[in-house]
Amino acid sequence: MPSPSDPPVLTGDDLATWSAFATVLEWLPAALDAQLLRDSELTHFEYGILFALANAPERSLRLSILAGYANSSLSRLSRATTRLEKRGWLHRQPDPSDGRYTLAVLSDAGQEKCDLATPGHVLTVNRLVLNSLTRAQLSQLRTISGRISRAIRDEGEWQPTAEGS
Repeated sequence: MPSPSDPPVLTGDDLATWSAFATVLEWLPAALDAQLLRDSELTHFEYGILFALANAPERSLRLSILAGYANSSLSRLSRATTRLEKRGWLHRQPDPSDGRYTLAVLSDAGQEKCDLATPGHVLTVNRLVLNSLTRAQLSQLRTISGRISRAIRDEGEWQPTAEGS
């Protein structure tokens, strides 16, 4: 274990790897936001909410589940759902199976907004990430991302459904 007078540092390949990955962590969210804001007047976070609801049974999820998917606090999620609700893209209602919970429910207009935003978002994801990698690299990226996600949280990352959503 390093002493306080000898703190750990990143060097060589470790520093180069971390620097490259940290750059992606900083640049990719801004690039995704820029495209979605320009083309659809949505942030990537808001798009994620609409996408999750569009792919949920009955287009609804408990806010607590949605917050987990988005790795978000309930207060951040609440602010975002308020913005989306004002635009008519979702509404909140008590969970009929347990009134202690609140559901976010995607409206028809929200489904339409998600459907319209998705093609541009997919093109951006392809251009920025997927098209620049080989099939083997995509598999490695998926494996690496899963390992990092599980190191951060035991439950790991969000998993798409069998339909590919």
